[in-house]
Amino acid sequence: MTNLSKKLGEMNFDGLFTDVAPAVQVRGGTIRKQTTSAVTLKRGTILAKSYGTAGDGKLVVLGTAAVSNETLTPDCILCDDIEVGTADDEKVAVYTAGCFDIGKVTVSASYTITEGDKDNLRMRGIVFKAAAAAN
Repeated sequence: MTNLSKKLGEMNFDGLFTDVAPAVQVRGGTIRKQTTSAVTLKRGTILAKSYGTAGDGKLVVLGTAAVSNETLTPDCILCDDIEVGTADDEKVAVYTAGCFDIGKVTVSASYTITEGDKDNLRMRGIVFKAAAAAN
């Protein structure tokens, strides 16, 4: 007889998601290679997309300084940890919609998320809601 109650694996709850609405959507993206040294980006990092006449359509960490004639607009959230080197751009999976805990997402170390950033992400389907305390 088939064992229908067999344990298949483990799942660690990281608290990144706080609700099922709006529904989570995952798409592919490309993170721009680093200019100085490799860096490991963590799951939950907010990424901005490069637009403008100098824009290349690639993703960078929100809070990265834009070059001349480039506009960086908050766009998505990184799905999994990834190391980004100096040789090649990295193809990654990103969340383009969903409900996230603002305390669990990250940006550039010297940057603070603004209300304008939250509005830009909300227009793309990403909303923030703090997780309810467990009883």
